[in-house]
Amino acid sequence: MSDLIVETRYGKVQGSKQGSISVWKSIPFAQPPTGQRRFRAPQPPEPWTGVREATAFGPRAPQEPGAMENIAGGADRAAELPPISEDCLYLNIWSPGADQEKRPVMVWIHGGAFTFGSASEPWYDGTSFAANHNIVVVTLNYRLGILGFVSLNDLAGEDAAYTGNCGLLDQIAALEWVRENIAAFGGDPDQVTVMGESAGAISIGTLLGMPAAHGLFQRAILQSGAGSDLTTRPRATQVAQALLAKLGLQTTQLSALADAPLEALLKLQPELGREFGGMLAYSPIIDGTTLPQHPSAMIAQGSAANVAILAGTNRDEWRLFALMSGGPKVDAEQLKQIFGEAAKAALAMYTQARADTSPELAWIDLMGDLVFRMPVIRLAEGQVRQGASVWMYRFDWESPAFFGGALGAAHVVEIPFVWNRLDTEIARRFTGDSPTRQLLADLMHASWAAFIRSGNPAIASLPTWLPYDLERRATMIFSDVAHVVDDPQGQVRALWKHVLPERDANEQ
Repeated sequence: MSDLIVETRYGKVQGSKQGSISVWKSIPFAQPPTGQRRFRAPQPPEPWTGVREATAFGPRAPQEPGAMENIAGGADRAAELPPISEDCLYLNIWSPGADQEKRPVMVWIHGGAFTFGSASEPWYDGTSFAANHNIVVVTLNYRLGILGFVSLNDLAGEDAAYTGNCGLLDQIAALEWVRENIAAFGGDPDQVTVMGESAGAISIGTLLGMPAAHGLFQRAILQSGAGSDLTTRPRATQVAQALLAKLGLQTTQLSALADAPLEALLKLQPELGREFGGMLAYSPIIDGTTLPQHPSAMIAQGSAANVAILAGTNRDEWRLFALMSGGPKVDAEQLKQIFGEAAKAALAMYTQARADTSPELAWIDLMGDLVFRMPVIRLAEGQVRQGASVWMYRFDWESPAFFGGALGAAHVVEIPFVWNRLDTEIARRFTGDSPTRQLLADLMHASWAAFIRSGNPAIASLPTWLPYDLERRATMIFSDVAHVVDDPQGQVRALWKHVLPERDANEQ
């Protein structure tokens, strides 16, 4: 049998050669979540006979282009990506060879605010990890938006077998498929690292607290996200009720949702998002069953005590979102909602912490901490208390792209460095043509590969990088010159001591 034809538990698949490695695309890890399978947990794929061709990416999960997509290339880029379809539960594999060697495995969960994105983005190509670091790479799709995270449980009753966490259960189904099949592709099912960015990292932070995910991975890399900004079961039910009302359906007509036109659901998706707090409309749900409690509470009970963590954020996370909304400006009302009577003092402290003392850029720092940095630190602290190995980084490299450097070290800019895919058009859009790019990519890519192999990202070409703890808080700063800082921005970190625990409590 050709080494490009691999037998899975469900049937044979034939991949293709990509340089020195082998690639299989669009392997089904679940049945199409269509018809009566809408809003329900994924089911194992149906076996097939013969050899299934696996040489082209499968469809993306249903989604509408948003502001982020426009920045990334708009209609021209979308035309180069696979079409959307509800039949989207496929994964892709890059491997040095389908042999008996047990290589470490990395499973990538893409970001996109739980409403857009896919496993087939050009900068998620696993060639460099496979060819240069002997790692098997898996990327996967999962259900998004209404189809991935609207909960009908409390409207239909438990016996209807609906779940509001379809997207997360899709990820778990893919990880189960990896456990059962990856050895045939040259991977070791007992050396699995899950890696994700933004909503992908939020997914991983949530998987750390989900009983069904326990034991499916041994290491986790979280880039710009943690198990935060989740929603409650009652709030998720409100979203479902609003969806029914907009479709002109009664609670007694839930079964009609199986036949609702996909176009109608996608048209309603941004409208529901605006009404229910943006991403919170389609966030993972603390439903008491698939996710019994908030992930921070589950981690405190030891749900992921044996999982090594590499986690971090970008120095200017919020600049991307400010750019999409017309530029940085202080939102006094939101500031007061966060800090109450201490709002002015909090902004003043952030302003004084900047060399340029710009209140608008201080607001960028504050929002980045609220949404990204502090949730990541809270997750790291929880894992440290469980005795797990934790490593912290911060990405400080300032992109020259967009209006003479408006991005800085913004959200998503680190992705092509980690994947060593600076050659893609989307990477050039976000990083420009700086001569320092490739040196930093070589460093970060090798460090991430080291963690995937051993659970330790320290490499000889980096300064001494100690695990994160609650005293020193050592953090590797990735910039033109990599260096370690103890407790970076520590002067403002204490501001959040009493803020985020309250936010977490509200999500219980």
